[in-house]
Amino acid sequence: MSETLVVGASTNPGRYSNTAIRRLVDNNIETTAFGIRGGTVSGVQIKDNLVDFQNIDTVTLYLSPKNQQEYYQSIVDLKPRRVIFNPGTENPEFYEILENAGIDVEVACTLVLLATGQY
Repeated sequence: MSETLVVGASTNPGRYSNTAIRRLVDNNIETTAFGIRGGTVSGVQIKDNLVDFQNIDTVTLYLSPKNQQEYYQSIVDLKPRRVIFNPGTENPEFYEILENAGIDVEVACTLVLLATGQY
């Protein structure tokens, strides 16, 4: 089964990353989460180390471009099939790095993709 990693996960219910975790789980999509603070959302443990993840199909980003930089290589090393750049995370520099590594870049909203059956 394909697994989605939410990067920039938060336990704050007002954050889009939190809503994404809940909606992914509600859609029976295997979900994992990475954030700077631990916690749990809809039974998904938020881990604070990217090396803890394997077999990731999709990374969905909820980090601003300046906060993505330190994770470029770690995300590439996960070898996901695609990375979704949600609104506010658009980053042409990272697009190029991912595309050069053979990873698909999708500039979209995970919540809209889920709501419209395009995920």
